Amino acid sequence: MKSSNPLKEQLWQLSQDYIEQYQQKHGRLPIADLDTESVSPCQVKSIEDEKTTWQTVKITESLDFSNIEKALELTIHTDFVDYFCTLYADGINAKTEDGKLSLLFAWNHDDFLRLQENIIGHILMKQKLKQPITLFFAVTDEEDMILSLNNESGEIWVERVGCKPHKKLANSMAEFIAQLAFDL
Repeated sequence: MKSSNPLKEQLWQLSQDYIEQYQQKHGRLPIADLDTESVSPCQVKSIEDEKTTWQTVKITESLDFSNIEKALELTIHTDFVDYFCTLYADGINAKTEDGKLSLLFAWNHDDFLRLQENIIGHILMKQKLKQPITLFFAVTDEEDMILSLNNESGEIWVERVGCKPHKKLANSMAEFIAQLAFDL
């Protein structure tokens, strides 16, 4: 019997609620740019102007961050691993009382590998600057502002790229996700 994972279940439900509300508002699935060299299991139907409709898909392959953990001799927070290893999707636009944001997800396996490269670069930058290790998972509507998870505590913070986190948004990923509203 497979044990349940509340954060993974919460992420999946969030994605399904987003798709449902998007369809109710727009009468169709969300749209993403079509890249014929980066096919995704999320793609549903190509439409005009090099666009495709998409919906979230549960990741069934085994994905993890063990390569990063081994190379950098650190442990990636389980909430971050669960976040990026649960589903393939395009960005999900949301908002909090602090402003608009786009939750980042891997579009496909190759995108997950690119994400890992970016995470390595981010961690190395944090180490060089002697700052706490944070792991980004969303961008905001403010230039150079990202949302990140503190790798030590699991807290969710706003930070300017290259700077220390400056505003705590939630004590955990689950708490943060629970406070989101969609920006459709």
